[in-house]
Amino acid sequence: MFSLLYSDPRFYLINKHAGVSFHREGEEDGLLDAVRAGLRDDAVWPVHRLDRVTSGLILLARSSQVASQFGSAFADHAVEKYYLALSDRKPQKKQGLIKGDMEKGRGGAWRLLPAVQNPAITQFFSFSVQPGLRLFLLRPHSGKTHQLRVAMKSQSAPILGDVLYGGSPADRAYLHAYALRFMLDGEAFSFVCPPDHGAEFVSEALHTCLQREASAPWALAWPKI
Repeated sequence: MFSLLYSDPRFYLINKHAGVSFHREGEEDGLLDAVRAGLRDDAVWPVHRLDRVTSGLILLARSSQVASQFGSAFADHAVEKYYLALSDRKPQKKQGLIKGDMEKGRGGAWRLLPAVQNPAITQFFSFSVQPGLRLFLLRPHSGKTHQLRVAMKSQSAPILGDVLYGGSPADRAYLHAYALRFMLDGEAFSFVCPPDHGAEFVSEALHTCLQREASAPWALAWPKI
């Protein structure tokens, strides 16, 4: 369900596997159950979460005080988050800003609206991996449900494997929480976690593209908000 990447007296950093729900669903253990059992530590507080289909980096606080610190940091957009996605469709534009309100549609899906009263905001770059496959580096500045999946669909490039939003069938939904950067108690942290599951995510072509284009995603000249 997960692998432990980094342990600090104040927090754990884990790599969540794709297909794992954050909370228990019926008889199926959720991610928090697995973490508490696997690390033999019941003192774990969630401070953000990922969709079931999404893999990658999740921070877990080890005290309520640290959970409150992280909660404030996320609310103030002081935690930089970067995601990877793959699509086999050509996007409307290769880089830029996706901004708009979101509303719930049918079948559990959401949709992007032209209004911007309380918008979801996502910056992105995209890069060619190989003919017919494009890598997207996504930086969300809000935390709306399904935000990145909806953003990709809005660019006519639904995520590969994300059938809810019209993506082509694949062995997984190709969305991964790739990097985090934040401050805690005056100490700077930055983490990068390349994906390790999914045929397209572990390909040599994808690895080469990541090394060339996005090894330090915060260093790119991101589109203005």
